Amino acid sequence: MDMKKRINLELRNRSLAEIAELVLDNSRSADGEVEGLTDEFTELEFLSMVNVGLTSLSKLPSLPKLRKLELSDNNLSGSLETLSEKCPNLTYLNLSGNKIKELSNVEALQNLKSLQSLDLFNCEITSLEDYRESVFELLPQVTYLDGFDQEDNEAPDSEADDEDDDCEDGAGPTGDFDDEDDEDEDEDGSEGGEVGLSFQVNRADQEEDEDEDDYAEEEEEEDQAGVQGQKRKRDVDDEGEDDDDDDDD
Repeated sequence: MDMKKRINLELRNRSLAEIAELVLDNSRSADGEVEGLTDEFTELEFLSMVNVGLTSLSKLPSLPKLRKLELSDNNLSGSLETLSEKCPNLTYLNLSGNKIKELSNVEALQNLKSLQSLDLFNCEITSLEDYRESVFELLPQVTYLDGFDQEDNEAPDSEADDEDDDCEDGAGPTGDFDDEDDEDEDEDGSEGGEVGLSFQVNRADQEEDEDEDDYAEEEEEEDQAGVQGQKRKRDVDDEGEDDDDDDDD
């Protein structure tokens, strides 16, 4: 799919001024130039054109609010001065996998005063002696080169940064209350389990006591029945003796 058609597809019936993020990865540019983008994308903050066959950025429109630009896996070797003219507020630029060979190729990025993170991974320039030291010296505004700062500390995850920004903007932290609720539920569940176990034990003891009581009552009834039987036997015997006495008389 060519780049123009891809842009129309990504619009999804929205106006150009509504678009803040635009991903055109793996689409095709006819002449190695940017196509279909205009300066009407006034609110665009993130643009990704990975593997689209770019050889030049000369037709890149003015995008004053653009902060992040993905240009990896293209055929760019120069014309980077266009970026400072058209995208002066860039903070992140990914040029990995392009044909950038010399420090002079990135010298034009000196005018990107807000640039904090630059990726040149898989470019020939990375094979130069003292490559990292030279780039940091040439571009002092850059904090992270290929994902690491001068002290080899890894760059923070951009998604995590965005979440932090959302919290600072008033969205508030998410997930903390859920964790507390889960802990409360766990505590309630454990207490409920203990109560249930105690209830079962007490119930078993109660049933055992009832069984013993029933057994004791049965024994008592049997004892009483035995006593009554013996009494009746004695009464019969006494009556027999009385009859014998009467016969003697």
